[in-house]
Amino acid sequence: MFEYTLDNKRYHTLNYYYKKKYNSKVFKVSLNAGFTCPNLDGTKGYGGCIYCLNGSGNKYEKDLVRQFNNVKNIMLKKWPDAKYIGYFQANSNTYDTVDNLKKRFEPILLEEGVIGLNIATRPDCISDEVLDYLTDLNNRTNLVIELGLQTIHDETAKLINRCSTLKEFEDCLKKLNERNIDVVVHIINGLPYETKEDMIETAKYLSNKKILGIKIHMLHILKNTKLYELYKKEKFHVLTKEEYVDIVCDQLEYLNKNIVINRITGDPDINNLIEPHWLTKKFCVLNEIDKELVRRDSYQGKKLAN
Repeated sequence: MFEYTLDNKRYHTLNYYYKKKYNSKVFKVSLNAGFTCPNLDGTKGYGGCIYCLNGSGNKYEKDLVRQFNNVKNIMLKKWPDAKYIGYFQANSNTYDTVDNLKKRFEPILLEEGVIGLNIATRPDCISDEVLDYLTDLNNRTNLVIELGLQTIHDETAKLINRCSTLKEFEDCLKKLNERNIDVVVHIINGLPYETKEDMIETAKYLSNKKILGIKIHMLHILKNTKLYELYKKEKFHVLTKEEYVDIVCDQLEYLNKNIVINRITGDPDINNLIEPHWLTKKFCVLNEIDKELVRRDSYQGKKLAN
């Protein structure tokens, strides 16, 4: 059995990491704090990334403590002894002044059972002042910064309107590493016109970086996005389930076994989903990845061990 799992997976599971670190069931409670992004508000661009449907104008519960407890109370019914991580997920959650960040982050830390924060953001949204505050948070709680990279290929980044470069990612990661702040990186498979080799190169690149974990997503096309307009116009190839499984297993083989796999598929908005529909059967995708690793007699990091 792979050494970093509790349920016969062949990759380093988040469940294993949490159980070993906290000796408890741990949940992330997703929060929308009303932040925006520099490629939404015009600082770098407009409209956000082309696959994005979640602009800052969406309706959400503005009382973050109420938001938090609405989700927590549901989870408590099933796991009354669980611990919780506040997950600031929507948009770029460091894209504001330190005073405003404190107003959002600090109340969640005071909630019973909260053991840390995961803060999703962009590499170009951490100023020196914000970095000092994150360093302070890191000294007081279990802090993880989640950086949206998506791809190492700047040509693709321009196509998806990411409005940030690989160099900006590298500079930000270096600063976070110097402060000993844990980092999880998001990547997306199936971005328009990327090859299997392109996607594997992104995984190889991250395997050599000082990161705690990775989230692997499958691109999904939603209504009312620029990606959907591009798809209608150019009909670029959307990965089949079999192609996605094959690519993920290749990526896992090149990822250092110490990197925690926080996510290995996606959860599309079913009401707005155009393609791919196979992505809605999440557990089927997870099972196919497990079966393919068994078929290969492979595991995370295998191609690094040879």
